[in-house]
Parts: sequence; structure tokens; C-alpha cells
Amino acid sequence: MTTTLCRRTDAHALARLHSEHGKALYGFLLGLTFGDRHRAEDLLQETLFRAWKHPEVLESDHASMRPWLYTVGRRLAIDARRARQVRPAEVGPDALDTHAPVADDGTEQAVTVLDVRDALRLLSPEHRAVLVQIYFLGASVCEAAEALGVPAGTVKSRTYYALRALRDAMPGYGPGPGVGPGAGPGPDRRVAA
Repeated sequence: MTTTLCRRTDAHALARLHSEHGKALYGFLLGLTFGDRHRAEDLLQETLFRAWKHPEVLESDHASMRPWLYTVGRRLAIDARRARQVRPAEVGPDALDTHAPVADDGTEQAVTVLDVRDALRLLSPEHRAVLVQIYFLGASVCEAAEALGVPAGTVKSRTYYALRALRDAMPGYGPGPGVGPGAGPGPDRRVAA
């Protein structure tokens, strides 16, 4: 006498089960998987595999196997859904690139600060003082003129020439000397990242 663990469903009985209930079961599983054909097919195969492993179900006196198949399929779908919810979401390589945090280590900014400090040391004291007032302290032209004890026109003039000298002292930053209104296209000498 063979136990149910060693017995398997007859291949013809399984084929008959698939032909009688396969389409309906697939449609039912398709609804449970929200239209995901691949998951529905996987669940259909797993349901039929369970029927193959349990021949006693086919030998029962049920009028139809469909309720048993639907119950097994529904439980498998629930288990698969729970398993997907527990593990982290799967993402492709494109999603990793768009959501990857940008590491801002501040290296580039620190290098720029050092370059600006070195270039400021090359300027005359008058040009450096006007840039400090306007750009570092945020003073208006009138406030800078009052702080430096010079007319507003002198502040504007010194600012213009100080920026020009600063640009020349920092050749890797910003546009070259031929760039500007009416100067035509010139080389862009930015630092390559």
C-alpha cells in the first residue's frame, strides 16, 4: 500500500484538470494579480503543481475541482503578495541613477575659495577693499563709498577694474578676456570637472 506522500497525480488526470479548469483559473488569478500575466501564469502553474502533489484531492467525491483550485490559487496569491510587501521594492539600474543622493563633499567649493583668496592677494589694496565691501560684506555702492571714504563713482570704477584683474588672476574660471557685449564669441575657459 502506497502513502499519499509517495503517490503523484496521473499525468492524464492533470492534463484533464488543466483543460477543464485552466482557462477559468487563469482568469481568476489574473484578477487577483491586477492583470499581471506573468504572476498569474506562475500562480496557475503552482496551483496545478499542488494538485499533482496531492492526488487524494482528485479522488475525493467533490462534484467539481474548481472550488479547491480557486482556494489554493487565492491562498498562493495572498502569500506571494505578502512576500513582496515584506522584501524591499525591486528597482532597475535607471531608478538607482535618478534617486541616488549626490555626495556633496565640498571639495570643489573649498578649492574655489582657496583660488579666490590667492587671487585677492594679488590685487591692489584699493581693489581688494572695494570687493570686500561690495561682494563679501554685501554693501551697496553708496555704503561702500561711505565706508572707504571715496565717491560712489570711484567705487564703481574700482569694482570694475578689480573684477577684471581678478578674472585675469584666475584664468581657469569664467569667460576669457575677449568675451563680453560686442566682443564676439570667445573661448570659455572653465575648469573641467
